[in-house]
Amino acid sequence: MAAQLSAEERLKARKPLPTPQPGYLATAGSPLTVDQDLYSSIQQGSRELIESFTLSIRSGKAWKAPAGTIVRISTPEGPQVGDLNIWNAHNPRERFWASRTKQLHCSHVTTYDRLWSCLPYMRPLCTIVADTLSWYGQDNTGGRVHDLLGTRCDPYINTLLSGPEASYDFHCHSNLTRAVVPFGLNESDVHDVINLFQVTGLDHEGRYFMNPCPAQAGDYIEFFAEQDLLMALSTCPGGDLSLWGFGSDSEKEMIKCCRPLKVEVFKLKDEESILAGKWTPAQRPDYRGTHGMTVPLGEKRS
Repeated sequence: MAAQLSAEERLKARKPLPTPQPGYLATAGSPLTVDQDLYSSIQQGSRELIESFTLSIRSGKAWKAPAGTIVRISTPEGPQVGDLNIWNAHNPRERFWASRTKQLHCSHVTTYDRLWSCLPYMRPLCTIVADTLSWYGQDNTGGRVHDLLGTRCDPYINTLLSGPEASYDFHCHSNLTRAVVPFGLNESDVHDVINLFQVTGLDHEGRYFMNPCPAQAGDYIEFFAEQDLLMALSTCPGGDLSLWGFGSDSEKEMIKCCRPLKVEVFKLKDEESILAGKWTPAQRPDYRGTHGMTVPLGEKRS
């Protein structure tokens, strides 16, 4: 048996690879490809405001958005990161799947990308129909906006890195936990988020980094609800992330860059003419298998 090459020899022998193709590529007729004309007409259609509220700094709130409505999340006073969770309003086991969404679209999403639900449901929860930060693209550090690479800040990692004396109850995980309790959910229902208005990337060694939020007062992102949704949002205690850090001193410093977020839910006034015959609530894939398993029915009498 031939001796295995050393790591140095294997590295030296490695040949350049061609430019890779995306693993999941949206093509004409693919479920990953949205009808841009339809979703543009949805975004531009006449609307009626049915709910509106503003989240104060370092807080969280949950709300329902019926299928066919548009949810706008905005930065009324300037840059501020928001951590968003989404569930099927009738079944919290169906919830946003950040990892699969990242594979199907990209690590940072924008207009006409969709937020997908977990297995075994595997269908769009909502589609992004407007994004005033779509111009941002990739900055000189490789950072992009509306992050799916990372997740929410939480008191467990903060305690791990800063010690129990730095215990703090207003991380996004805690804000979201408090927000969903009135809807019969609990901490275990809180899941990986989409970090709205947050610029992140991976450095040359693959390490996660965060850049300051580029939003200005009045910037927004809009979602079209593909099914009845329960949504929850946290105004991140890191604010615009320009003063990010861990520990009690950092938390006191970061409050200087914290601002509110605004949520508005709209109903289309001309819903019938825009959606009729062109749109239906998202359906589950018709997989009828049993994952290769057969269930014993018990022994039969001889």
